[in-house]
Amino acid sequence: MVSRARRTPFGEWWWTVDRLTLAAIGALMLAGIVLSLAASPPVAGRLGLDPFYFVNRHILYLLICAPLMLIVSFLTPRQIRRLSLIILILALILVAATPYVGQEIKGAKRWLVIMGVNLQPSEFLKPAFVIVVAWLFGESATRPEMPSNALALSLLLLAVGLLVLQPDFGQTMLIVLVWSALFFMAGMRLLWVFGLAAVASAGLAGAYFTVPHVARRIKRFLDPGSGDTFNIDIATESFLRGGWFGRGPGEGTVKRLLPESHTDFVFAVAAEEFGIALCLVLVALFAFIVIRSLLRAMRNEDPFTRFAACGLAILFATQSAINVSVNLHLIPAKGMTLPFISYGGSSLISLAYGVGMLLALTREQPRAILAPDLSTDVALSRGAA
Repeated sequence: MVSRARRTPFGEWWWTVDRLTLAAIGALMLAGIVLSLAASPPVAGRLGLDPFYFVNRHILYLLICAPLMLIVSFLTPRQIRRLSLIILILALILVAATPYVGQEIKGAKRWLVIMGVNLQPSEFLKPAFVIVVAWLFGESATRPEMPSNALALSLLLLAVGLLVLQPDFGQTMLIVLVWSALFFMAGMRLLWVFGLAAVASAGLAGAYFTVPHVARRIKRFLDPGSGDTFNIDIATESFLRGGWFGRGPGEGTVKRLLPESHTDFVFAVAAEEFGIALCLVLVALFAFIVIRSLLRAMRNEDPFTRFAACGLAILFATQSAINVSVNLHLIPAKGMTLPFISYGGSSLISLAYGVGMLLALTREQPRAILAPDLSTDVALSRGAA
């Protein structure tokens, strides 16, 4: 039993952290284990691995992620800024090195192999990028004389340029959307809205005409008859096959057909085996975490804390929405994981770090309790007598 009267570090954390959000994140982690058991054994079998290879590694990553998330949630805003700046610098260096020394997979170099461990530096770039940009926009709100907006724009252009070299347009789009949301919160003028929209449209057009696989994905999305749409067709059909309550654990077939059923299309596996009802529960958990975090963030008077918490919540929401939308064929295919559900070591660790910072930044701020000054009251009463 944790008492409010005993001022211990854990006690202060327990009574100020958002315990409902923490419980929702724990529920997503448990759902990720269940869906990993459902989706990954056929993938492991096709690769000649032990059937529970991905399940065991997923659980191992979660055993690392859960303590990491809790440790980070103890940090103060100042500690979060300093740690994020260090991680951002290291991530930018690794992202810059990836196109030259990275491992090429499906025509893109997004992975580094360090001491036998596959690492995707762009995953660690995202939460640190959000914190540093929020820091700059916060400084701009309190000290207008500083060129904070120009530095934030320069950082965006640097990150986008490095990601495009890989190329990784999914992460690029995610970073641009979150940056734009923070810039809007910081008081962006209407002229900037049209300017950023024009630049984004020009970038998308440039990617369409210069990067073949981007053009193929967009063409297949707009005209399914122009190419192979087997993966998307199977994923969307899984929602019809599963119905409201699913075909039952282990009874699905989509996981035997899709090569990435344990990562990009785990939501489709959930729909077929556990039904649309479970999918709606997952979406409700994501929405609950995001909306509750935004509400708590907006009550904070410190610009940096407010911007950083909102930015992390928007990052979490956008990544979730992209994965779900791809499974429902609402947008062209993107290699984006579903937070805490999809398999992926770099993604899980990055999410744990980001959500840990979100929990830290949305903790309730202690308020000073103004106790009555008894000696003053006594003196006043004697004077009146």
